[in-house]
This record gives sequence, C-alpha cells and structure tokens, in this order.
Amino acid sequence: MIVSTRGRYALRLLTALARRDGSASLKGLAAEERVPFKYAESIMSSLVRAGFVESTRGKNGGYRLTRAPSEYTLAEILRETENSFAATDCTGGKEAECPNAATCPTLPVWRALDDTVYDFLSRYTLVDVMPKGTPGADTI
Repeated sequence: MIVSTRGRYALRLLTALARRDGSASLKGLAAEERVPFKYAESIMSSLVRAGFVESTRGKNGGYRLTRAPSEYTLAEILRETENSFAATDCTGGKEAECPNAATCPTLPVWRALDDTVYDFLSRYTLVDVMPKGTPGADTI
C-alpha cells in the first residue's frame, strides 16, 4: 500500500484541526499545513460527507471535529481518503475479474497483508500523531 498525497494531507489537516479548541478556517488550516487550498477543500468536503468533521458558516464558522481526536483511527481516515488499502490489484476489489482467484496460492497471503496493514493503522489515532503536549488532545 502506498498512501497517496490525498491521504497524507487528510491526516495533516485533521491533526491540525485536532490541535484547536473550536472551529478553524480552511484557509488557515491549508496555509498552516502547506496544502493547496483547492485540494484542502476537496478533502474536507469528503471528510464532512463521511461525518468526520462538520462545517459552520459565519463569523465564528469553520471546520471542527465531530469526535474526540482519540476516537479517530488512522485506518478509518485513510480508508475514507484512499481508493484502496490493497497491496495488490487482486485484493483491491478486483478478485472477481481475476480468472485465477479461485485457485491462486498467493491470494491468501495478499489478503493477510491487507488485514495486517489495516490492523496496524487501527492501533493509531490522531492523538498519536499530534505533537506531544498539545493542549486539549482528548476533547472536542
């Protein structure tokens, strides 16, 4: 699995949002994390649709997390932003297209690798990637 720029930027934007007490503007988050604004907009839209963040309009508006940072696993964030966790095409939802899937001796290995990557990333939350001593790391 190779984590795309989109996945890495999503983790950075959510981590920056988690460091704040309350809402933050997308413009400020994008600038702070050096993410192109249009790209940040696209990422945050998908995170809003997934229920990870909420947005409010107005003077004190912006984006905020919907849960405590400790409740977001890196696996769920990357699952939302990446096309696939699969190490190979044959485990990325294309098994039905492979004529050898029923008899392939390596397919169980690739499935196990995918599961291992997901399990590994599930052990880490936004709190784990936040700078040490960040105030409010476990509150929303």
